[in-house]
Amino acid sequence: MKVEQDYIRDIAEMRSLMERSSKFLSLSGLAGIMAGVYALAGAYIAYRFFNFNPDKIVYSIVKPESLYADLFKVVLLAIIILILAIGTAIFLSFKKAHKRGEKLWNPTARRLLIHMAIPLIAGGLLILILTSKGLIGLIAPFTLLFYGLALYNAGKFTYEEVKSLGLIEIGLGLISSYFVEYGLLFWTVGFGVVHIIYGIYMHYRYER
Repeated sequence: MKVEQDYIRDIAEMRSLMERSSKFLSLSGLAGIMAGVYALAGAYIAYRFFNFNPDKIVYSIVKPESLYADLFKVVLLAIIILILAIGTAIFLSFKKAHKRGEKLWNPTARRLLIHMAIPLIAGGLLILILTSKGLIGLIAPFTLLFYGLALYNAGKFTYEEVKSLGLIEIGLGLISSYFVEYGLLFWTVGFGVVHIIYGIYMHYRYER
């Protein structure tokens, strides 16, 4: 009986080592929660102080010089939120990796970053093109769509739940592409509410 138990334990340890070598498991659920909080705060600021009303976002072509004056402020706000979210994710993931006795930057992390970067860069360039053409209504849906594609790609190298999160973001992006007048609302749900729910789930499943 003892030999059998040792054999099962050895198999479990080997499986754990193989998983650690092929999966990036230092993602923090708290980082997802904080990213959601940042997104909710940003959406509130954009709506309340920059007059970025989702009911006014329509699918129409306008000349670049006639874009809303507050659009630049909203873009700047989005960049700040992105920097905060990424910075928080790196910090909390570093702490988690250190606690597990692992390195944050390793071959698996590089592969994950590359597979996320391709759709994110492509989406970012497309959004710049849309902005230059005045297609403001498609900005929010496309950020959700390409972010979801990036997460789905990342799911190959980390927790399987990341794939599910990516599919949800893709779905919200597609729906938002149809209901473009509610673009900011869908963006708030995708980057805010969904992130918080995902972060809470990941924290309680893997970090407690």
